[in-house]
Amino acid sequence: MMNYSSGPPDTGTQTTDSPAVRAEGLTVVRGPRTVLRGLDFTVPRGQITGLLGPSGCGKSTLMRSVVGTQAKVTGTLDVLGHPAGHPTLRTRIGYVTQAPSVYDDLTVRQNLDYFAAILAPGRAAADRRHSDVTRVIEDVDLTSHADALAGNLSGGQRSRVSLAVALLGTPELLVLDEPTVGLDPVLRRDLWNLFHDITTQRGATLLISSHVMDEAERCHRLLLMREGEILADDTPDALRPRTGSETVEAAFLHLVDEAVAAGRKKETTR
Repeated sequence: MMNYSSGPPDTGTQTTDSPAVRAEGLTVVRGPRTVLRGLDFTVPRGQITGLLGPSGCGKSTLMRSVVGTQAKVTGTLDVLGHPAGHPTLRTRIGYVTQAPSVYDDLTVRQNLDYFAAILAPGRAAADRRHSDVTRVIEDVDLTSHADALAGNLSGGQRSRVSLAVALLGTPELLVLDEPTVGLDPVLRRDLWNLFHDITTQRGATLLISSHVMDEAERCHRLLLMREGEILADDTPDALRPRTGSETVEAAFLHLVDEAVAAGRKKETTR
């Protein structure tokens, strides 16, 4: 897990109307395999964009590309008005990977105090750090476990600690790789309520991956992926009538069937 908490934005020539993320021809090759195949998409500001698709379709690779930690990326990928990986983005992006990354021998609060001190060093920032740590512990519903060792937490609780680290400060863009995996339905609901609050009250942009299709209905916009390609870049309300489907899951399956049929037709005409 990596976290980049926000500082004063270096906006340059960007405007709030420009997308938070813009990709053109985004390609990632790993060994003999092309993981991402010339993707074109945008992530609007101030909204939740869901990145959905089956395991192994390239979701995590796309997210690593956005935060600037993926090797062998070609094409155009602009994030908050800068090329992905630009040094100024380190203070503006929060990133949570699938695997929780916390120190087992520290308590929840000590983990957060440590990361908060890295992000806002100096004695003058101590009170602000304390307030920020208290806020994010409440955000992820870990107040009753604040003084528990991270090594004694359940897998879902450890994931929430990682999410809390990403929420430190006020990141403009949150990139969350399957943040609700292993969580019970009530906590999943509460976290999605938090995600919506972050966009509506704090104005942040969220890019959230999942392979659970019912979470698609909670997003403002969707990127549906399969085998390193984007099948659709649209809103849930537009996808359903466009495919004649009642749910996003049915719309996704419809698009998969279309892609398979198109691939077979292409093969027969060679």
